[in-house]
Amino acid sequence: MTHPLNPPDRAAPAPLNLAILGLGRWGTHLLRNFLALPEARVMVLVDPDLQRLHDLCDRFGLAGTVACYDSWTEAFAHPDLAAAVVATPASTHYPIIKAALEQGLHVLSEKPLTLEHRTSAALVQLAAARHRQLMVDHTYLFHPAVRRGRDLCPDLGTLRYGYAARTNLGPVRPDADVFWDLAIHDISILNHWLGMQPTAVAAWGQAWLQPQKRDGSGLSDVGWLRLIYDRDDRLHPLEVMVQVSWANPHRQRRLALVGDRGTLVLDEDPQADLLTFHRGQFQAQSFPFVPTGPQAGAIAIAYQGEMCRHFLQCAAVNQPSPISSGQLATELVKTMVAVATAAETGKIIPV
Repeated sequence: MTHPLNPPDRAAPAPLNLAILGLGRWGTHLLRNFLALPEARVMVLVDPDLQRLHDLCDRFGLAGTVACYDSWTEAFAHPDLAAAVVATPASTHYPIIKAALEQGLHVLSEKPLTLEHRTSAALVQLAAARHRQLMVDHTYLFHPAVRRGRDLCPDLGTLRYGYAARTNLGPVRPDADVFWDLAIHDISILNHWLGMQPTAVAAWGQAWLQPQKRDGSGLSDVGWLRLIYDRDDRLHPLEVMVQVSWANPHRQRRLALVGDRGTLVLDEDPQADLLTFHRGQFQAQSFPFVPTGPQAGAIAIAYQGEMCRHFLQCAAVNQPSPISSGQLATELVKTMVAVATAAETGKIIPV
């Protein structure tokens, strides 16, 4: 599928000169993807671990073709850079992205954009003032199953509730808790499907691996999240329950929306269909309640492109991403800050 930002009759732009900052698990994944795209030219790698940089250059055959730095301040002085890909710890995002934008670079950031709504909003304003593109790697928004799921949501009828589970044994992050690491994916998918943000949240979490205070609070390893979406049709709010964990031996990546005409399930279990529409409904509202016409059908998924290429396209024509812009990421950060407050206080927090 050709994205409207890059119509077929437009000449392909020159490769975009990139610096990739942070070569951990996700940064290495991004490096691999950008190296595979002719629209990108990786010029600079940045990581405080020089041995890791050396090993990656050997693995990908980059020796002599990229400049390696252990400091992002030195890297941004490298000539001819056009964009920065930031995959460093979330707590470092604000100063790095701010410096990149002030240097005139387009920026792709790993999620979350920052850990504060105020700093995320400031980066969006700075990007607009410098006429640079700021995009955040909310990966699932580029997943063809997620894009297809949004088209199917109206067929569910009146939505009743939703549920999600995202669990595994790690990987454990040292810079953000399980809500910021995992639940943010489900919130981004739900917001995309519903076309709205939650209006209130409640959350509960437990921290065993990385407690930071005497009361046991810290970076939660496991959590439960209640998302409340108010609707304009005067029906009851739509509520979605989400379980997230770094300490569950069962790998789960499942999300479902339930309506009065069916249920839409996104399930990444290798043994399951990726996207399934379970059609059916109950007979008239009287006992016994008998489901009628239940049937499940796997939804065919067509490839629609990927996040890295989309960022390059946005930068090439200097237009905001219609899928995962800095503004959308800032709204997600606002929700995540409310989730953190809810988990700390045990209260329902408006977003």
